Amino acid sequence: MNESTQDQNQHDLQELQQGGSHAAARLFSNYRDRLERMVRFRMDSQLTGRVDPDDVLQEAYLDIDRRLQSYLEDPAVPVFVWMRQITLQTLIDNHRRHLTAKGRSVRQEAARPNGGGVTSVSLAGMLVGQLTSPSQAMMREERMEQVRAALDGMEELDREVLALRHFEHLTNNEVADVLGLQKAAASNRYMRALGRLKQALSGCLSEG
Repeated sequence: MNESTQDQNQHDLQELQQGGSHAAARLFSNYRDRLERMVRFRMDSQLTGRVDPDDVLQEAYLDIDRRLQSYLEDPAVPVFVWMRQITLQTLIDNHRRHLTAKGRSVRQEAARPNGGGVTSVSLAGMLVGQLTSPSQAMMREERMEQVRAALDGMEELDREVLALRHFEHLTNNEVADVLGLQKAAASNRYMRALGRLKQALSGCLSEG
């Protein structure tokens, strides 16, 4: 964890310890945009229309407030990562309630953005969309196929690292905490996966 991230987490912890539920509400509000980005990205398309992301966030906040004391007794991960974990679990629970009656796999929905099997499609669309304009539709389609092929050839964990970095905009340290990896391992996986995408796009994809 770099110094600025460590300082931020220490500040968050001190807020929670001193302010309790009121501080949790403030911090949740501070992180709401990031948490909503995650919910919208990972919500199964079949759940859209039945459940509003705001409802998921509200449910998650109530669970965060209930679990606050337990977290403060053993803050094993940074505050934001803890809030994200609970928010993701809340989304998984909504998937379970609404979709498992159709025989869907909750494990599959939890592990892959937007439900089963579309991580590569989502990542490819987002990454290529950053590189091409609407007037370059033919080039975009060609690049989509190249990027999807590269993504499909990766380990699922590497695709998840890319999703966390490029969709959720998590830092490398946050990715490591979320996935239970060493910081260096998370960075190495990201650079390896990004390198394969660069190769697929003939070096057109920037690291930014």
